[in-house]
Amino acid sequence: MRTFHLPRRRPRPLPRLSSAMALTGAAVLAASGLTLAMAPAAAAAVNSGESYTVTNLNSGKCVDARAAGTANATAVQQYACNGTAAQNWVFTATSGGYFQVGSAAGTAQVWDDSNVSSADGSLIQLWTYGGGNNQQWLPVLESGSTYHFVNRFSGKCLDVPSASTADSVQLQQYTCNGTAAQSFNLSSGGGGTGNPPGGFVVSEAQFNQMFPNRNAFYTYSGLTAALSAYPGFATTGSTTVQKQEAAAFLANVDHETGGLVYVTEIDQSGNYCASESYGCPAGTYAYYGRGPLQISWNYNYKAAGDALGIDLLDNPYLVQNDASVAWKTGLWFWDTSTGGGSMTSHDAMVNGAGFGQTIRAINGGLECNGNNTAEMQDRINDYQQFTQILGVPAGSNLSC
Repeated sequence: MRTFHLPRRRPRPLPRLSSAMALTGAAVLAASGLTLAMAPAAAAAVNSGESYTVTNLNSGKCVDARAAGTANATAVQQYACNGTAAQNWVFTATSGGYFQVGSAAGTAQVWDDSNVSSADGSLIQLWTYGGGNNQQWLPVLESGSTYHFVNRFSGKCLDVPSASTADSVQLQQYTCNGTAAQSFNLSSGGGGTGNPPGGFVVSEAQFNQMFPNRNAFYTYSGLTAALSAYPGFATTGSTTVQKQEAAAFLANVDHETGGLVYVTEIDQSGNYCASESYGCPAGTYAYYGRGPLQISWNYNYKAAGDALGIDLLDNPYLVQNDASVAWKTGLWFWDTSTGGGSMTSHDAMVNGAGFGQTIRAINGGLECNGNNTAEMQDRINDYQQFTQILGVPAGSNLSC
């Protein structure tokens, strides 16, 4: 399949408050011992009785009941996310914004400070809930769906010892310090991929946070309706990988459209009618850039339409008039085009090649190998912001 993407630079919207800046206040409060003063209002976002997967921001691994245990003294550890019930946690409100956090396999077995201690390093286990303060946790919102959890008895935070990224490390409580080892992403649904209701790893609230100035054309419902065209998108691999792929796609979209502001290319005077047997039935100048990845040229419209079962060669205007069609063309390019690279953007993210390879597939000829590094860095900045919103690490190999 021949595909070509002509890069177009557009004015950017006004700068947004970065997630890193938003986290600063929480970190300062935590370090000064004032965490509890800010917590009750933040904790309201966690729904009592709902199940969640809980993923550490530093390691990308899930809070897990060791060996899927439900007995007293079962270690609460981090482990590679696998979608099992051992990583599915039911939050049940107690009082004052606090929750008991029980295993979905046995909700009476809850996160418990094993020593009923105020000391750093006290290990966390499962134990039958008895109403103890050492069994209650306050979710403190940091950004998006990322929280730290404060123990009611000790006032200390749930923590991964030494910021480890290894499997089977038992969690502890430790003085709140604002580090990623104490930050955890909550994904509702539990027991599966950890996706929010509706099946996509990006919730509508997170989507709106990513694109606060977006054009009304680019609807969240249009995006979710388009997902069926490429069912492997953001559903392949662990929950962390799924969210990284979604963040990578949306980061490139953000860059191409100025924050989902532009539906079409600003300058539509270009002749993107290549010499092909099928010609340009919609008109010589009808194949300008459109949609979230701004596809252009008659042969791209022909190839995308054939793949999607939509006549885009004769009707390229569907891409600017139907949000679902627009999103489908973006997913088509993401899943099928290697551009200047050796793999598709989808393959790059699910096989661990890294975000930099998505830049190479989309616009490598102009931004990779030391060319336009400012444009490349803008994509990377977007990706890092979006992974932070989704509560997952950005991973390695970010540049190209």
